[in-house]
Amino acid sequence: MAKFKGFSFGVFFVGSIALNIFFLTNNLCAGHVNKQQLSWSQRAAAEAEAVASVSCSGHGITYLDGLFLDEKPVCECNSCYGGPTCSHFLPDCVADADSGDPLFLEPFWMQHAESSAVLVAGWHRMSYVFADQSYMSQVLQNHILKVHSIARNAITKGKYLVFGGGSTQLLSAAVFALSLNSSSLARVVAASPYYPVYKTQTDFFETAHFEFQGDALLMKRTSNSTGNAIEFVTSPNNPDGLLRKAVLQGSSVNAIYDHAYYWPHFTAIPAPADEDVMIFTISKLTGHAGSRFGWALVKDEDVYLNMLKYMQLAELGVSRDTQLRALQLLKVVLEGDGREIFHFAYEKMRDRWEKISQIVSLSKRYTIQDIPPQYCNFFEKVRGPSPAYVWLKCEREEDTNCNAVLRGANIIGRLGSLFNASDRYVRLSLLKRDDDFNLLLYRLKELVSKEG
Repeated sequence: MAKFKGFSFGVFFVGSIALNIFFLTNNLCAGHVNKQQLSWSQRAAAEAEAVASVSCSGHGITYLDGLFLDEKPVCECNSCYGGPTCSHFLPDCVADADSGDPLFLEPFWMQHAESSAVLVAGWHRMSYVFADQSYMSQVLQNHILKVHSIARNAITKGKYLVFGGGSTQLLSAAVFALSLNSSSLARVVAASPYYPVYKTQTDFFETAHFEFQGDALLMKRTSNSTGNAIEFVTSPNNPDGLLRKAVLQGSSVNAIYDHAYYWPHFTAIPAPADEDVMIFTISKLTGHAGSRFGWALVKDEDVYLNMLKYMQLAELGVSRDTQLRALQLLKVVLEGDGREIFHFAYEKMRDRWEKISQIVSLSKRYTIQDIPPQYCNFFEKVRGPSPAYVWLKCEREEDTNCNAVLRGANIIGRLGSLFNASDRYVRLSLLKRDDDFNLLLYRLKELVSKEG
């Protein structure tokens, strides 16, 4: 028996060595094959890694397309920071809360650096069209539908998809398409306070088919509320974050629902949206405003075809490189149960809103919008507010220009009159980086503390 055990041990030992040699050889071969497969991309990957590894003290970032000095990437510093490595804080700097740049999601993508990276071959999609002769990636369309099914924010069944260069271009395409269905001039309106681009863009592209005619609420109150009309409906609204429905009703009224912020991190989702024309953007979903990618869900086939025609004439479709990046980003969004980015973003926005609310609650001169808790279809519970913007009002009688009051406290916001509202209001963005938000918080504390 002892002899048999010794023999077994010997066989096992020799077999173990053989297996290790086998696996080692295969790994080396595999490594050799992988190295060959990655030969053309190694340089690009190394450059990207080198740029990303540069330290900017946590207050800046380097980019592949940024400036280089002595062959080294130059740090692009966050607001109120300077120096070669962005380590110098500028104490008298203003808190700039004007921009809607959704940079609060930057940390999420740094945590997913590997899975979100895209390396594009020099010969990628050189044609005007995809293999099916369309201008839209079918794979990207499928991913968009999956994201909506997880977010529970839109009914996509029975809808056509149109891609655009962000929601801005799609808004223009929708006005164009809907105005063609009108037998007379289509009056374009929006209920105040409304996003300024509705007016500026409609005025810029004004044709014999449509023109901007201001406030939908005013139109409803006048006898001039009949006739062809196109109403922009922002829900949740920019600037005040409130959920909205169309003001105008009737067979000759068409609504364009701008759902840029209708995601679980900015608002409760009481029910999936199911309007005839709905516009979304990756800017406020993933934070990639610079990629300029959005999409529309359209119910009517004629409106869809006219929007598609607009996009084909304007751009021959959205850039194939943009579509590739959007696809990779949505793949990351859909990883696991597809809920991680919504939880991450909601917690950050909720925290910011609560901190701002706490400061303003101590003031007798300033108030902010009231957004009641509401049941959310995504979280499956009642949840509190987490808006993209603060709609701040100066309550004191003499403070007729609230923006000027805030400028005196080193705070830059966006003037209320730009939203067709009183200048007693100012919009403050909560979307920027932590450095920007923390400075805004500090300046507001200073402002409120001086009331006594």
